[in-house]
Amino acid sequence: MSRLKFGTFIAPVHKPGKNPTLALAQDLELIEHLDRLGYDEAWIGEHHSAGSEIVASPEIFIAAAAERTKHIKLGTGVTSIAYHNPLWVADRMVLLDHLTRGRVMLGVGPGSLPTDSAMIGLNPIQTREILEPNLSIILRLLAGETVTEKTITHELIDARLQLRPYSDIEVAVAAVASPTGARLAGTYGLGLLSIGATLTPDGFDALAHHWNVVNERAAHSGAQVDRSGWRLVGPFHIAETQEQAYRDVEYGIEHWFEYFQHIAAFPQMAVSGSNLREMIDFINNAGIGVIGTAEQARAQVQRLVDQSGGFGSMLLMGHDWADVAATKRSYEIFMRDVVPHFQGQYQPTVDAAEHARTVRESHAQAQLKAVEHMTQKYQEETQAR
Repeated sequence: MSRLKFGTFIAPVHKPGKNPTLALAQDLELIEHLDRLGYDEAWIGEHHSAGSEIVASPEIFIAAAAERTKHIKLGTGVTSIAYHNPLWVADRMVLLDHLTRGRVMLGVGPGSLPTDSAMIGLNPIQTREILEPNLSIILRLLAGETVTEKTITHELIDARLQLRPYSDIEVAVAAVASPTGARLAGTYGLGLLSIGATLTPDGFDALAHHWNVVNERAAHSGAQVDRSGWRLVGPFHIAETQEQAYRDVEYGIEHWFEYFQHIAAFPQMAVSGSNLREMIDFINNAGIGVIGTAEQARAQVQRLVDQSGGFGSMLLMGHDWADVAATKRSYEIFMRDVVPHFQGQYQPTVDAAEHARTVRESHAQAQLKAVEHMTQKYQEETQAR
């Protein structure tokens, strides 16, 4: 397994009634901040209703973010491919692949909000049934095939891409509670985005189940899968002290709970709590995330590694629990004090400092002798003149 990567998964979730122009600008600024800090990737969602997840096109958002960043990879998290003509999904991703010089990733799913699909006459069963044929078409187009295919929503006749991709575009399938995403990831040898796996009623057990499904399907279809393509999403907010972290999230955590409890028809994301303290305690006590310190965040990531058996990327869920400054600070502390423990950067500097401590006395004596030697030499040279 290669080094564990870190990034963010930004739906986003903003409180309705706030200035959407400012909120989107702040989302872009956050990704710029993460690029400077050294995060590996950022995933941006697609939603069209319910008033909180206000990015309608992750591709357009990624185009704007790409112009403001240098290194961070940018993914659609996810493109709800049941809503779109698969030809145009593939074509847009190839365009982004060229514009970003290979920094783009395609995350796909059926769409999480029934209020989205209802507006185009689809129900959740249909969006999941459409997912596999559309994904198959997209993969064939990206591979350079000419496709003639009819689905329940679109018809393609000798469809092909006029541009070849700039890079080998990474594709990942979203999974929450059902086996749909994991089954497709295994069948086609794709990455897996486990979104909110720790929020499901089964808790951490869902993680091992996800990868078991991936392996079973891969073995059946003859595809190759690798844990490095598995991404886990979980909520964190950390500060210098747990008390400070608790104060920070009083800013906006109530809306996040309100959204999942009463607005989004998305029961897989099960959260409980009727007041601020219950909500904050639920995040920590239920094990779904961390509101606290870097030490607690390290323990949570390690717990995920141990329970899952290993994965490729840890994505911090975007949530607007805290204000902009505290949110940026949380990502900074996480990069400073959590990430090095999982990328092999923590121990070498600690070992070097400890080694220097153990040999300090002997080296200090050698330094003193060197000074005495040069002092004596200078005195002798002076006397000789």
